Amino acid sequence: MNTSTLTIAAAVLTSLVLTACGRNDTPAVAAESAEADEHGHSGHAHQESNESDGHEEAGHSEGDRHEDGEHGHAEEGGHADALKLSPEARKAAGLVIAPAGPATLTEALPLYGVVKPNAERVRSVTARFPGVVRSVSVKIGDSVRQGQPLATVESNESLQVYTVSSPQLGVVTERFTNPGEQAESQPLFTVADLSTVWVELSLFPRDRGRVKPGQSVRVQTADAGPMGEGRIVFVSPLSSSATQSLTARVQLDNADGRWSPGLYVQAEVAIGESQLALAVPAAAVQELEDGTSVFVNDADGLEARVVKTGRSDGRVVEILEGLKAGEPVVGEGSFVLKAELGKGEAEDEH
Repeated sequence: MNTSTLTIAAAVLTSLVLTACGRNDTPAVAAESAEADEHGHSGHAHQESNESDGHEEAGHSEGDRHEDGEHGHAEEGGHADALKLSPEARKAAGLVIAPAGPATLTEALPLYGVVKPNAERVRSVTARFPGVVRSVSVKIGDSVRQGQPLATVESNESLQVYTVSSPQLGVVTERFTNPGEQAESQPLFTVADLSTVWVELSLFPRDRGRVKPGQSVRVQTADAGPMGEGRIVFVSPLSSSATQSLTARVQLDNADGRWSPGLYVQAEVAIGESQLALAVPAAAVQELEDGTSVFVNDADGLEARVVKTGRSDGRVVEILEGLKAGEPVVGEGSFVLKAELGKGEAEDEH
């Protein structure tokens, strides 16, 4: 009984010792394994960190390149040429903005001529009775009204002094008398009403069939000065033997006096018309560094837009590419924008 008890106690003690030894060995192995795992994972993590850093650097570089590329694309998109002007600056520049759209193209025949007084409104002023001119109150170039005194004459028969008056409103264009001279049947003055004038155009016989009364005509002085519009009122059936040309006459309004008789002019007679699907005013088209362009008023400001043009009659220009119907385009004043754009580019270079 005692022996059996001792045997069992020895077995339990041995088992406890072995268990204790196993517990001592296990932490050491676990620690060694943990240390190995820690170093291994740490090295792996470090490698992953380096790789991650490399990816981040590469990504950053690619991002930079992407952003740079987008910035460059924005500049190539056309908005780099957009000008931003305040309403006051636009008004000062005299900008006229209108939508691009359909227009009528006029086929024109170029002709040349000279401004003359309207012969139907030129009056010669004579004395009513022969006599001696006692006074003259006007000179060449004076504007006169109807009934205004021009001179006084003493009649040879009655010895009475009477007044010679202007028969109409106009300008004294000729004066043929002075005080003390004898007034007979010859004119003393010529008074011309220049509120309308004639333009006598030289027309070659080959073009006779293309020019008819009623056609509209655009007239401009030879030095690219004043411009006006009128209509053909007469085409001579006879030609000049000296020039072998016919005369086509245009009547122009001259209430502001800009058409002085004697001026040489160039004219364009409208002999045909055609319709354009898309056009802009001729003043809108400018030659810029990138090519033929117009200024479009959009959300970014006044953008210089390259376009492809077609036919033109000097007033409108056909647009084939680069613009859509309805887009607001700067007509008058576009040259000011061209100068402003050139000034900005010069400042950027410096």
